[in-house]
Amino acid sequence: MIKSLVSFLLKNLPRTFLQRVSKPFFYLISFFYRGNNVNCPVCDSSFSKFFPYGRDVRENALCTNCLSLERHRFLYIFLKDIKKTTNQNAKVLHIAPEICLIKKFNRIKNFEYITADLDSPLADVKMDIHNMTFDDNSFDLIICNHVLEHVEDDILALKEIRRVLKKEGYGIIMIPFYYPIPEITLEDDSVSNPEEREKIFGQSDHLRKYGKDFKKRFELSGMKIEVIRPDSILNSKKISRYGIKNSDLIISVIK
Repeated sequence: MIKSLVSFLLKNLPRTFLQRVSKPFFYLISFFYRGNNVNCPVCDSSFSKFFPYGRDVRENALCTNCLSLERHRFLYIFLKDIKKTTNQNAKVLHIAPEICLIKKFNRIKNFEYITADLDSPLADVKMDIHNMTFDDNSFDLIICNHVLEHVEDDILALKEIRRVLKKEGYGIIMIPFYYPIPEITLEDDSVSNPEEREKIFGQSDHLRKYGKDFKKRFELSGMKIEVIRPDSILNSKKISRYGIKNSDLIISVIK
């Protein structure tokens, strides 16, 4: 029943709305998930397991304390333990910010932290990713998490990210994958029926389904691309404890 309800809400209500109104519900749910089998590195809370979540519901996915998902926990671990960026002075742009990371990054004294989005009420700056309202060479770090599948021109968006990155800066891009992963990224503007779009692209508001060619595709922007998989930087014990999926990739981009 819970899985069906979660799937229904995600398909019918904006995620930013759910993020803002669901906290009391999940605080209550946390009581039933007490334990120490898994740990959220974003808020340092431990549970017997994470809450099931997703349009096609995934087990062990959502932290009921801070609302982080697998990809947020992987991203945070990468920044904190691998790049060690959280210990450095950095001007950070977070595109389409998630509430769990907003709260965390706002507390980091070393960060000059700016959030931006075209529509999200969570963002500081209203901005079109195709035409950013920032000067060249402005940011040390840009985070763009599950955004490019929604935008009209993902390569133009990456070119804008490249433009506003400092010469020694880097970007973190994360995109969803749906199985079976196609060889070539799928795009088809002629599919207008929402149910058909969800079937083909994973969600009705997705404009493409990324394929195995994503690295070559993103390199068209002029960026240098490095793909980081969880098992390349974390052992299996930590991947399990943090509830991270091996299908979540960090795509690190630099000029």
